Amino acid sequence: MSANMTTPHLPGKFIWFEHASGDLSKARAFYEPLFGWHVETMPMGGQSYSMILNGNEGIGGFVAASPGEATRWVSYLSVPDVDKSFKAATAAGAKAVMPPTDFAPVGRGAALLDPTGAAVSLWKSANGDRPDVDSVAFGDWVWNELWTPDAKKAMAFYEKTFGYTHDAMDMGEQGTYWILKSQGGQSRGGIFQAPDAKTPPMWLPYVHVADCDASAAKARQLGANVFMAPTEIPNVGRFAAMFDPQGAAIAIIKPMPR
Repeated sequence: MSANMTTPHLPGKFIWFEHASGDLSKARAFYEPLFGWHVETMPMGGQSYSMILNGNEGIGGFVAASPGEATRWVSYLSVPDVDKSFKAATAAGAKAVMPPTDFAPVGRGAALLDPTGAAVSLWKSANGDRPDVDSVAFGDWVWNELWTPDAKKAMAFYEKTFGYTHDAMDMGEQGTYWILKSQGGQSRGGIFQAPDAKTPPMWLPYVHVADCDASAAKARQLGANVFMAPTEIPNVGRFAAMFDPQGAAIAIIKPMPR
């Protein structure tokens, strides 16, 4: 997007995803053939940034993990004012990881751990947010889901801090699945009670794929641990979840046709 072209901001939307690891080349060797992504280096704040492109669309980045930090995907949440949202989040029980910081010329961000321990970043783009579309391209982000040991505590935090409302979906033995909605009723993400205490709190991003089974098989060939085999969710779609070769969790889905 050119510097002189802006789009509206969409508070409550997850608008960027970063893969933090200790080995950029290993991350690229997995994700580029799996999803057809490619990487372009762009300047940011006097440094270079490895931006992930799906076709011609920038959708995220590969960054170096901090020493001792586990490899993971980090979700960026659009907010109208990073400083105010950061202050509200920490007042509501979030742990500060990075205070509000300018990343010229692209925007301003901050990083937190929510009260249940899941990492989330806040972002206000200088050029607005990618618009909502009826169907995202294959290889693009289509959903985001919080796995947490305390779904009700998490939901209360995200509603209070970011103005979400929610719907509840009965998942039978798996309990209730909460759907966060931004102003206007747009679904933005899910909250799921983690199945056991061993599951670390995390936001799990979903990539849109044309064939869930084929993508899961290819991911295995590329070294992923597919911990949730392709599974049909009635009226939603077919999905799978995996740890990439460096241990970051990510999910794929072929949604049901609308």
